Amino acid sequence: MTRRLLGLFVLLSGMAFAQTHVYELRTYTCFEGKLEDLKKRFRDHTIRIFQRHGMESIGYWVPQDAPLSQNTLVYLLRYPDRAAREKAWEDFRKDPEWIAARDASEANGKLVEKVDSVMLTATDYSPMK
Repeated sequence: MTRRLLGLFVLLSGMAFAQTHVYELRTYTCFEGKLEDLKKRFRDHTIRIFQRHGMESIGYWVPQDAPLSQNTLVYLLRYPDRAAREKAWEDFRKDPEWIAARDASEANGKLVEKVDSVMLTATDYSPMK
């Protein structure tokens, strides 16, 4: 009986590990004077479109201290797995509503100069898995 319970525990532990989410930390550096326009685009369009494509928004931040506070947006997304992330971004980039929102927000020039993306896996001691 003990061996069976141990085997079941190992199986369930493996299933829990397989269900661990992946996170993407994204940092956008804006062109001068464009941060408020980018924040507006996220507030009015992007977050809702992300949600439609299975991209779970965890949080959005701007740094407190200059100079980053003047041109930087940092956010964290969660996905079921890496393949879901790839599919979500592919679909997002083709989304007609996203294309229209992006084009309208960039009528006076591009907003984002640089994008940094880091894929993350929660540690076994992280409260967020």
